[in-house]
Amino acid sequence: MQETRVEYQAPQAHSRIDVRGGRTSLASDTPTLKVGDQAPDFVLPSHLGTKVQLSALRGHHNVLLAFFPLDWHPRSRIQFLDYEVREAHLERFRAEAFGITTETLYTLEAWSTYVGGLTIPLLSDHWPYGAVARQYGVLREDVGMPQRAMFIVDKRGEIAYIDVHKLDEKPDAAMVFDVLQGLD
Repeated sequence: MQETRVEYQAPQAHSRIDVRGGRTSLASDTPTLKVGDQAPDFVLPSHLGTKVQLSALRGHHNVLLAFFPLDWHPRSRIQFLDYEVREAHLERFRAEAFGITTETLYTLEAWSTYVGGLTIPLLSDHWPYGAVARQYGVLREDVGMPQRAMFIVDKRGEIAYIDVHKLDEKPDAAMVFDVLQGLD
């Protein structure tokens, strides 16, 4: 089988990034945000028993926000296990990663246990339902769940990268880490 290769212009300092194997990116912006915008602040509960406030990380960490539609979807499992394996990369780039979905905390706790105990905080955007996904422009109102989307927020609190995908597509973790590597 011949490999498909598509190239697109990456944001900011990155010249070109290859997208291989037929994976597509639906968008590099959303109806509410584009690269360079200030990231909307939020406070959400985590399956680890803590609350996460985005603005508290400003000045200290770059942040990867991984919106995902369904925790029990096979692509979500693969996506988050990939981040777990690459946790040392996150530390090296002084970055924090968070999964965000509209599932309840109870569901997130059960799913984390099922996949082996995720240490990356999974945040529940359950109430008010989908408020953060809506702010970021990735809530699919027609089905009541977020689009699979990646946002990188730099230490200044600005959106440095946006990548939106179809439900059954796993975002390219290598691409995400390439962007993180290029940040201060």
